[in-house]
Amino acid sequence: MDWGTDLWDQFDIIEKHTQSGLELVEKYVKFVKERTEVEQNYAKQLRNLSKKYNFKRGSREEQECSRFSSYQSFLDVLNEMNDYAGQRELIAENMMMNICIELTKYLQELKQERKTYLLEAKKAQQSLESTYKQLDSSKKRFEREWREAERATQNAEKTDQDINATKADVEKAKQQAHMRTHIAEECKNDYAAQLQKFNKEQSQFYFNDMPIIFNKLQDMDERRVRKLSQGYILFSDTEKHVMPIIGKCLEGVTKAGNNVNERNDSLALIEQNKSGFERPGDLDFEDYSQGINRTSSESSLGTPKGAMDLLGKNRNKNFWLFSKKSKPTVTEDFGHLPPEQRRKRLQQKFDEIGKELQKEVDQSEALGKMKDVYEKNPQMGDPASLASQINQTAQNMERLRGELNKYETWLAEAGGRGETLRFSPQTFNNNNGAHDVYSPDGAHSDGSAPDPSQAIYAEFDDDFEEEELTAPIGQCTAMYNFPGASEGTIAMQEGEELSVVEEDKGDGWTRVRRTNGDEGYIPTSYVSITLSK
Repeated sequence: MDWGTDLWDQFDIIEKHTQSGLELVEKYVKFVKERTEVEQNYAKQLRNLSKKYNFKRGSREEQECSRFSSYQSFLDVLNEMNDYAGQRELIAENMMMNICIELTKYLQELKQERKTYLLEAKKAQQSLESTYKQLDSSKKRFEREWREAERATQNAEKTDQDINATKADVEKAKQQAHMRTHIAEECKNDYAAQLQKFNKEQSQFYFNDMPIIFNKLQDMDERRVRKLSQGYILFSDTEKHVMPIIGKCLEGVTKAGNNVNERNDSLALIEQNKSGFERPGDLDFEDYSQGINRTSSESSLGTPKGAMDLLGKNRNKNFWLFSKKSKPTVTEDFGHLPPEQRRKRLQQKFDEIGKELQKEVDQSEALGKMKDVYEKNPQMGDPASLASQINQTAQNMERLRGELNKYETWLAEAGGRGETLRFSPQTFNNNNGAHDVYSPDGAHSDGSAPDPSQAIYAEFDDDFEEEELTAPIGQCTAMYNFPGASEGTIAMQEGEELSVVEEDKGDGWTRVRRTNGDEGYIPTSYVSITLSK
């Protein structure tokens, strides 16, 4: 685990992950117990269980399915159970003995082991905090005694220069200054010793104690994942002996168990939550005795502000390891997240917006085709009825492009790279004029006006010439006559059999082919279509 001064964040991640792992074991044990109770109406009950124990959509567990093999394997087990839900016969005794009882006992041992490791971490933190308090106390005493020693020294010098002072007074003042200086030197040595002790214990805490505890928690979690994977395999082996008909499904469950890799799960968790923080260095020694021989006008000692003062500012608060942090404010640019997590979230958002924009572009092209057909064949529909949809699609595209540019800028700031989306070469404006997708006024990039003589389906003929013949995806039978007067369409007679080479994409047209190789578009509502499986 990569962690440094912000140790609590990392420790909190490990604590929550191990707790989540124990909850996963509990969930699996409960699942098997209820599975053993399914004696009657096997298929219905098994499907209900699969649905009940499936991860909720959008939940944290569903997100972890894509990251940790143990979660994904559990989801695979539920899917396999749903596949052979039609089978009936189940023996529950071996499941109860070999899985439920065994995992329940093992779960209690894991809980006690985890509690022990958390207590060790807290004791190590408390020990370091206690040493720091001692260091702070010795530093304050050192500061206070050196001020007294400096004051006594100045008083001795003043008494020695006073003509009215007796020899006894001078001697007494010097003795007092000598005693104070001696005490200050002892405090100085004590402060130095306490500082050395704290630095040593802090190094021990960050480089030895906590890494050992983290490694123990990691080993415990890996053993938990391995035991859980064995439980998955036992689940399948139990049913294999009594249900040979569903052997293939059970092999899938076994595969799910074997796919669990505790080491990869640990590495995935480590990679996902790397902090990149540096471990703290040793504190510097602050020597308050340097100003002891200064003149009276320069003799006042201000409280130095060093690393200790920075650490001591919050001395009345809980130590940083077990102190809770306030939840950061969520921002649109995900600036509240660590750099790596922010980059991933921005990339995900960028891709989502890109997909939405591509859908709008496709919709715009489909509406343009329909409008062109309506204009050439008024009996099929009114072109004006599409104006509002075309206008709304154009507004959606403009809005999504703005969102895409915004997230692309943020992604570049976060160190990511948004890939340029490849949209269809043409889209359509409200007047059904073909224009370049990046030219909002409908003009071509070279400034020339679009050629109205080019029909909407001219591009289809080009595609037919350039592309190889695609394999049919189904058959259709004409229910009505269709003249095929528009360019890009094909005529057909009632009862004629045609091959379907492209499905209706929402624009009301299907691409078909005759036996002689002629291809073109026909109204989807004019034919009865049967697609190949």
